[in-house]
Amino acid sequence: MQEFDVVIIGGGPIGIACGLEAKKQGLSYIIIEKGPIVNSLFNYPMNMQFFSSSEKLEIDEIPFISKEAKPKRNEALEYYRRIVTSNQLNIHLFEKVEKVEKQGDYFQVISEKDEYRAKNVVVATGFYDLPNTMNVPGEDLPKVSHYYNDPHFYASQKLAVIGASNSAIDAALECWRKGAEVTLIIRGPEVGQRVKYWVRPDIINRIEEGSIKAYYNSTVKEIEPHKITINTEDGEVTFENDFVLALTGYMPNFEFLEKLGIALSDDEKRLPTYDPETMETNVDGLFLAGVICGGMETHKWFIENSRIHAPIIMNTIKHKMELAGKNS
Repeated sequence: MQEFDVVIIGGGPIGIACGLEAKKQGLSYIIIEKGPIVNSLFNYPMNMQFFSSSEKLEIDEIPFISKEAKPKRNEALEYYRRIVTSNQLNIHLFEKVEKVEKQGDYFQVISEKDEYRAKNVVVATGFYDLPNTMNVPGEDLPKVSHYYNDPHFYASQKLAVIGASNSAIDAALECWRKGAEVTLIIRGPEVGQRVKYWVRPDIINRIEEGSIKAYYNSTVKEIEPHKITINTEDGEVTFENDFVLALTGYMPNFEFLEKLGIALSDDEKRLPTYDPETMETNVDGLFLAGVICGGMETHKWFIENSRIHAPIIMNTIKHKMELAGKNS
């Protein structure tokens, strides 16, 4: 069994930042990622453009140069991949962590490929793995997806897009421009206020001119192979449909956090317990980093405001180890 000062679960931007900081502090570490480097970003839509400017996506003050002020997915993949390879970070890819157990002063981290031992564990797993489901009949049909990639797939098809956030609005516009007949189904009274400021007027104009049909204050009642039924302010509406993009948001893996012993708030936010001064949870030696800290408030933490978690955590671990050395 390999032993490290710290095991970092998650190889996204913040997990990578934690690895860089651990290396800088002289701590032995390993990053374990269940997919490719920055797996969540890899699964973003092919043409996605970030809300943040490139300098706000930088980690460890390594410059991020992009063609436009706000970089696109492929530029981010290149940036973070080069950081990993150039710094020779100790990262294991396509290796899912299945179990973490606290045994005395140590954690035993069990993956599908190996086992590791460490006094400290950092969870930086994000929230992109588990979609918020609608729990309606037909949601499991092959024509329904909670992830969007390429608009070409939906050309000349009747497409229902469910949601009012950036992902839903981007998909609606891109697919419409590729020739899809797009219908937006929005639970609230308007397009989301957090939609990118240069995109929101575009979708509103497309709706007002009738290019994209939108149902506000509406929810899905049932999805069938060739049609969809929704509940609207004016009653039930059924229309023909070929595909459904249910872009209703995502959530952290709360079951995994609870198995680790992390206390979650009892309200709908399900906020994990941690000390913002150290990022250490209620479990000694177990830390949180990145968007996972926000629970269901997935809009609260981004790369740009959670980069600071890496030095906070590694400074805390280094200090604790130094104290333990003095007292031994």
